[in-house]
Amino acid sequence: MSVNDESEVLQEVPTGLFIGGEWRDATGGGRFDVTDPSTGTTLASVADASAADAVAALDAAVAAQDEWASTPPRRRGEILRTAWQLIQDRRDDLALLMTLEMGKPLAESVGEVVYGSEFFRWFSEEAVRITGRYGINPEGTGRTIVSHLPVWPCYLITPWNFPLAMATRKIAPALAAGCTVVVKPAELTPLTTLMTASILAEAGLPAGVLNVVPTTSAAAVSEPVLADPRLRKLSFTGSTPVGVKLLQQAAPNVLRTSMELGGNAPFVVFEDADLDAAVEGALLAKFRNVGEACTAANRFIVHESVADEFADRLTERVRAMPVGRGTDEGVRVGPLINAAAVQKADDLVRDAVDRGAQVRLGGGPVDGPGTFYAPTVLDRVDAGSDILRKEIFGPVVAIVRFTEEADAVRIANDTEYGLVSYVFTKDLARGQRMVERLLTGMMGLNVGVISNASAPFGGVKQSGVGREGGFEGIHEYLSTKYTMTPVPCSGTPSPRPAASPEGPDPAVPGLAPATRPRCTSRLAPPRGARMFTPCCRQMVAGERSSPNLKPATATDSGSPRTRGDRGASGCSA
Repeated sequence: MSVNDESEVLQEVPTGLFIGGEWRDATGGGRFDVTDPSTGTTLASVADASAADAVAALDAAVAAQDEWASTPPRRRGEILRTAWQLIQDRRDDLALLMTLEMGKPLAESVGEVVYGSEFFRWFSEEAVRITGRYGINPEGTGRTIVSHLPVWPCYLITPWNFPLAMATRKIAPALAAGCTVVVKPAELTPLTTLMTASILAEAGLPAGVLNVVPTTSAAAVSEPVLADPRLRKLSFTGSTPVGVKLLQQAAPNVLRTSMELGGNAPFVVFEDADLDAAVEGALLAKFRNVGEACTAANRFIVHESVADEFADRLTERVRAMPVGRGTDEGVRVGPLINAAAVQKADDLVRDAVDRGAQVRLGGGPVDGPGTFYAPTVLDRVDAGSDILRKEIFGPVVAIVRFTEEADAVRIANDTEYGLVSYVFTKDLARGQRMVERLLTGMMGLNVGVISNASAPFGGVKQSGVGREGGFEGIHEYLSTKYTMTPVPCSGTPSPRPAASPEGPDPAVPGLAPATRPRCTSRLAPPRGARMFTPCCRQMVAGERSSPNLKPATATDSGSPRTRGDRGASGCSA
């Protein structure tokens, strides 16, 4: 990739705040630099939002909410579908932009464009499938209507590790549901989100529906937004400690919340596993995104009978993975996001080694420019090591061994996190047991990648609440409303009208037309309801049970009616 290509892509990125459909400077003119983690050089200078800017963004979202909620679902879906197509057209530019600001290899960035944009396509289709239900209450005294309505303005906080996918996974269902949003991207990787906002505006998204406020003062910007009673929803992806603080801030206004928090994924290899598949799965689960993913395998729990062979095979494959700038040809492992990430990984490795872990490969930072950490494989890691307790977020494999299935389950569940687990076994029954016994919100059975736009993503325990993606994803942005209505045909019998020119109406068996109950309710039955509503059947049944009621005949008095003659009430009784 040439320097000219990089410069051209960077020049296309808007670097202001996006509020009310306009690009503008931050209050006070503040800006901050976005750097390339592979070189440390500055890529762009971005407007640095203040608390006042965040409130202005919420003002814009509130002002646009009524009209956007009233926009036909088909139109909302068409805008999302158009945005999906625009992203396909600019796939290479977006992929390069992500690699420049986050560091991952270019091939993986292309994969993220495909995956991340799919949320726009998926939820463009879900927008028109927001349904409800209509039914009779058990007592027969009324009708229940259940509808799903947008929760109203949302505040979306996205992380730095998947700059496109983590934004689209929140923005798409919110817009599809009819909600307006304020997005605060991570300060380390705001450029992709700003480009995404530009694409959505080009796709026809009305002003104020999407607002983006990059900032270096996350707490100061978020506090007034979360305290504002007009905000009704918070969605956050990031660390558990920050998520807990945000939940505390959301509590006073009882906000709807979605939290996708930390992970400590177990990767369990049983003695009967296909080791070729297990090694391939391990490379994907551990080294995708340079290991900087909440779904990354953190603890490799391997049966002692195959542990040596698994470790040997995996080490050789990792040794062959080129390390370098993500734009370079063939690179498999890029830089970590910053120096703090390198220090964290190194501290965890050193603690494990001090406790007796064997270093099979790597074990330290890479000398030179950029923030690189050598791909590392540790074997026989002690159970008390920090690396088994904390999320690594780096290219480090930590292997522990087990002997019995129960031991594997115990080790896997010995964490406060519960996002995802991976299991490799040929035994179907064992696989089914693991589905039920491993305390995680997601599981990869004989696969190393589980993320998909059509599936509900989320965890249990301290890995979060709520789900993103799948059929479930849009309901995170919908409120359920129940309405009770009276029986549609609860009126008293009334005289028959004059003869209808439309022809005869079949008589209700056992009830003379002249005495047939007439509906006085002004509520028309819903479209698709049967002509003779249940309440009318109950009334007919009640009168038919009377010994004084004579059967109706074709010669009974009263003017005939057709099926189409529903009377003034809108229902045929």
